[in-house]
Amino acid sequence: MPAARASTGSNSGSNPSRDYPSATAPTSRPASARTSTPNQSNTANSSLILRRQLLDLQKHPVDGFSAGLVDESNILEWQIVIIGPADTLYEGAILKARLIFPEEYPILPPRMVFDTEMWHPNVYNKGDKKGEVCVSILHQPGEDEWGYEDAGERWLPVHSVESVLISVISLLSADVPDLNSPANVDAAKEVREDFPGYKKKVKRLARKSAEEACD
Repeated sequence: MPAARASTGSNSGSNPSRDYPSATAPTSRPASARTSTPNQSNTANSSLILRRQLLDLQKHPVDGFSAGLVDESNILEWQIVIIGPADTLYEGAILKARLIFPEEYPILPPRMVFDTEMWHPNVYNKGDKKGEVCVSILHQPGEDEWGYEDAGERWLPVHSVESVLISVISLLSADVPDLNSPANVDAAKEVREDFPGYKKKVKRLARKSAEEACD
């Protein structure tokens, strides 16, 4: 589904060169010495990248959010806390969410799911996707079949946890939410037809989130 867009940074890397061995007769190896399967390699690579990103965020905290693991034994699921940006409808809010990473990360994007009750056109509010954020940077890489997004606006392996969260905070900070192909149709309708009522509801939920965090 097409979603709201947020500005992100990117960089590029180069492919390592290969050294091809000379032809030799094949030799058998014990099972313990055999190379890992592609799936095992993907998981190990994902774990290494995520642990580096987590360590970097702990050493160099970024204003506006904090990150940690839901379970110390599972690097693929993070607990996120976003502090509502000042001078926005979310000012004073304490928004809890989870980032759920695939084993193919960073080739494929994570999912971000709010555990805090949200009322926003770009956050699903019902069904199996309840709480999930719908934003360009979290969409599968490649061309958008609906034509709403450029490939460069969607997920790229150069993105990180930090760039994802900055994009989501930018989404929440917008004076008027993006209403193109909303995830929460009812919230989008309220923005169009009763914007004061929409703002009142968001502010109420923001206060509620702060109160719940203090309990």
